[in-house]
Amino acid sequence: MRGVIVADSEAMRPDARAWFHSRTTSAASLEAVDVDALLHAKRRAGARVSVVLPARDEQATVGALVADIAERWMRRTPLVDELLVVDSDSTDGTAEVARAAGADVVSTADVLPAHGTRPGKGEALWKSLAATSGDLVVFLDSDLRGDVAHFVPGLLGPLLTDASVHFVKGCYTRPLETDAGTDPTGGGRVTELTARPLLNALFPELAGFVQPLGGEYAGRRSVLERVPFAGAYGVEIGLLVDLLGLVGLGGLAQVDLGERRHTSQSQEALGAMAGQVAATVLARAGGLPPTAGGLLTQFRHDGEGFVPRSTAVALDERPPMLSVPEYRARRAGLAG
Repeated sequence: MRGVIVADSEAMRPDARAWFHSRTTSAASLEAVDVDALLHAKRRAGARVSVVLPARDEQATVGALVADIAERWMRRTPLVDELLVVDSDSTDGTAEVARAAGADVVSTADVLPAHGTRPGKGEALWKSLAATSGDLVVFLDSDLRGDVAHFVPGLLGPLLTDASVHFVKGCYTRPLETDAGTDPTGGGRVTELTARPLLNALFPELAGFVQPLGGEYAGRRSVLERVPFAGAYGVEIGLLVDLLGLVGLGGLAQVDLGERRHTSQSQEALGAMAGQVAATVLARAGGLPPTAGGLLTQFRHDGEGFVPRSTAVALDERPPMLSVPEYRARRAGLAG
C-alpha cells in the first residue's frame, strides 16, 4: 500500500507547528524592514553588532558584499559596528579584495594561534568569536549574489526587538542554476535529502526550520560562546541542535529573507557535505561516536571501471569558546 503525503501544516508535530507560526517573520526586502526602529532598539540596548563573513577563495563575490554592507549599514546607517572577513586558507585574492572593500580581515591561522588551525568553515566561525567584540553576531556566507541588502537588518530584527530570542536563522528560496536553465526552488539538495529527514527523525521539534543548513544567521554572543562549533559543513546544524538544548525552542526564530543566490556545488561535493551533516546530527543524537564513520567513499567512473575516492567526514569540533582561557581574558579586558 502506498503511503499518503499530507501537504498540510496541521500534520506537523504540534510544537513545531506552533513555533513555525509564532517565530517565523518576514524581511524579504529592505522595504519590509523598519530600519529606524532597529537602530533605536540597538541604541536603547547599548548593543554592539559584528558581521562575520567566512571566506575561502571568494574573491569574485566577497568584495561587492563587503562594500554594500560597509556603505549601507556602517556609513549611511550605523547598525553595524564591526565587519570582519575570516580568511580560511584562500589561494586567491580574497583577503586583498575584502580589505579594499572596507572589511577587517584576519586569517584563521592568526587567531588563537596557540590552538592551531584546522580547515573548514566551522573553524572560521569559531575563531571569529575570538576576533570580534559584538554583543550580537551576524554570519553571512561570502558567495552571496544579487540583492541581499536586507539580510543584515532582517536577521537582527528579532534579536533587537525581542529579548527572549537568542538565535535567528535566515530562510529563503534557493534557485538551482544548471546548464539546462534555472530551477527556482531546486537548491538546498543536502537540506532536503539529508538534514531535514534526520532532524525530523531525531530532533522533530526543529521540523519548522525551512533552511537548517543556511549560512545566514545571527545570535547573541552570550549563547554562541557557550556551545561547541562543529567542523566544516556540520557547523550550522550543530549550532541549531546545541542551541535548542541551551535556550529551548522558544529561544530560536527564523526570518524569511526572500531569495538566496550563490554558487552551486557538484554532486560529489554535496555528498561530502551530507556526510559531515549526518555525522554531526547522529553524534548529537547519541547514535554515533565522534570518531565513527570517519570516511565517506564515493565512486567515479574513469571510462574503464569505478574508482573509489574517500573523504574524511568524521565529527571534528571546537569546544565552547567560553572554555578558552585566552578568550575569557580578552572578554574581561574589553569589559574592563
